[in-house]
Amino acid sequence: MKKGNSKRSSVLLIYTGGTIGMMQDVITGELRPFDFKTLTKQIPELNKFDIELSSIAFQNPIDSSNMHPIVWIELAKIIKDNYAKYDGFVILHGSDTMSFTASALSFMLENLNKPVILTGSQLPIGIIRTDGKENLITAIEIAGNKVKGKPVVNEVCIYFEYKLYRGNRTFKYNSSHFDAFRSPNYPALAEAGVTINYDQRALLKPATKALKVHMHMDNDIAVLKLFPGISKKITSAIINTPGIKAILLETFGAGNSTTQEWFTNELKKAIDKGIIILNITQCLEGTVIQGMYETSSHLKKIGVIGGADMTFESAITKLMFLLGQKLTKAQIKKQLLSNLRGELTSQ
Repeated sequence: MKKGNSKRSSVLLIYTGGTIGMMQDVITGELRPFDFKTLTKQIPELNKFDIELSSIAFQNPIDSSNMHPIVWIELAKIIKDNYAKYDGFVILHGSDTMSFTASALSFMLENLNKPVILTGSQLPIGIIRTDGKENLITAIEIAGNKVKGKPVVNEVCIYFEYKLYRGNRTFKYNSSHFDAFRSPNYPALAEAGVTINYDQRALLKPATKALKVHMHMDNDIAVLKLFPGISKKITSAIINTPGIKAILLETFGAGNSTTQEWFTNELKKAIDKGIIILNITQCLEGTVIQGMYETSSHLKKIGVIGGADMTFESAITKLMFLLGQKLTKAQIKKQLLSNLRGELTSQ
């Protein structure tokens, strides 16, 4: 793409796969990835930006349902290798696991002081009614937006359907609406209308230290989602899965669970073996407060860690990140309770 005035913002577009990068074959009707070298032909509006735009496309684009920590590491490496060259980054990504990737990158990219904006679409760019063009155009504008030479946004975000969210606060809540994402416990960082209005109070402050990129993620984690009538047999099978290092416990309400003795004993045995158990709520909004009710006091007593108001996506990627740092159990517990990248509300 065009090279221009060096004072212009420069943005690197990274295409991983997903609906947004598809065009419909005029003969067969099949959806196929288009050549990103022809991006400005597909979206001529991009030529009107006072932004120097470059792009990288995965050689083999992936459906986001096949997303994996290995891909997150690849993305982190691309950003690391190009960090000094660009003012911002836009990652095109399938919407199904976008919140997982945004959450993971937020932890992997420590001391980030440039925008990393993930976006995608529900309909391909090649479809007349696509939401992809607006999502991409505005994501690029946000990634290139500077005030007094400094980026307005200094964190990993998701931009979708006129809203900019902190990535590690989001989840995909609708599979068919253009307005597909929610940030239940934290306000939108910006809203796009006639102008893009930023909530300066909600944005993370710029980092004062150099970027540190973490390349290790450990996914030896089990998920235990509670339901009325959950059996000891199933609970025990999950807890005793060979090789697991952590369990993400999805509880009721403000962090509550059954108080049956066998359940408490199973969790305690796991904790005694060195397995970390993190408690998050199944509710879409709200927070875990262990000890508020009798039905959560026993969890706190045996050493289950309260996950505050983290989303599932944020909690599980934070566990992967911390396990990958080879920290002690005490250090991991401290970090889980800490607000590292704006992912939780401190209690």
